[in-house]
Amino acid sequence: MFLPVTGLNGDEGADVGRRSRALKIAGVTLAGALVLGAGAAGWAYWHLSGNIKGVDIDNALGDNRPPKPVTTSPSGPALPSEALNILVLGSDSRSGEENRRLGGGDSTGARSDTAMVVHLDAGRTSATVVSIPRDTLVTRPSCPRPSGGSTAVAYHSMFNSAYEIGGPVCAVKTVEELTNVRMDHYLEIDFSGFAELVDALGGVTVTTDEDIDDEDSHLRLKAGTHHLDGTRALALARTRHGIGDGSDLGRIGLQQKLVTALLEQIASQDLFTDPAKLYRVADAATAGLTTDTGLDSLAELTRLGQSLKGLSPSGVRTVMMPVVQAPWDPNRVVAEQPEAEKLWTSMR
Repeated sequence: MFLPVTGLNGDEGADVGRRSRALKIAGVTLAGALVLGAGAAGWAYWHLSGNIKGVDIDNALGDNRPPKPVTTSPSGPALPSEALNILVLGSDSRSGEENRRLGGGDSTGARSDTAMVVHLDAGRTSATVVSIPRDTLVTRPSCPRPSGGSTAVAYHSMFNSAYEIGGPVCAVKTVEELTNVRMDHYLEIDFSGFAELVDALGGVTVTTDEDIDDEDSHLRLKAGTHHLDGTRALALARTRHGIGDGSDLGRIGLQQKLVTALLEQIASQDLFTDPAKLYRVADAATAGLTTDTGLDSLAELTRLGQSLKGLSPSGVRTVMMPVVQAPWDPNRVVAEQPEAEKLWTSMR
């Protein structure tokens, strides 16, 4: 998912350290966005900004949404510091030859294979990252269609069907319906973008606790430590049937492990002192990136990254939305109450 480097000052070492710490906040997509904080110039800047696809979610959803909290963030050139909620999705889109190859099929359409709500506390020195299982049954609200009209309300619908039915707009609306938390921003990366990002970084090293043999993701690994290229890392992120009870809950554990490995790989490299490699990573990252129109340029992503300079790994908490087995379907889950509501309340 992510220029010749210009404009670094005499505090370059301190800046690099702060940026490396900021990369540990959450999710592959958000990590990729933060890498862009090094700056760019000329055609490279134009090319990378052109890679990013923007969706006007605010205009599509209008005012019928959870309220924005009252903020005291400074206006003007000062960096923002108010609390922020970002929906981060990994899409299993089959659009394009490379995505179809990595997805293992020729089907059309897409669903959200990975969903995380990233909550930045006021001051942006701490954060909570909540994974939402794709098998969660929810009430999918009526959503505006890109081609006009609206979808019908659907009860006991799989969470990830919202993206399939109505794209990013419906994904955001469904999350807001589930949580009653306003999503300030949206970030999405597709199959090929994720795989290309991993390859641009030289692969990732992960340790698995059990053997994996998943016919659907085509991944076979013995328990132990492995260095994975982009294709195999993507397969690990998609694996569910080859581990544990075969549910989506097991896959979330693998995804969190993979995200940690990827962020460590990013933080361990001197990307800001290697312009050629930084450009390769940035190009791979942005090529698979879709955002809301509030983040669809390098300038906006850079400003977000700079606002996180006070965030350290110890300030990040990663959890899964509390769920229980659906009483009417043993293969699906529903939000566990009142635990889930307590979690979402803490983010409002």
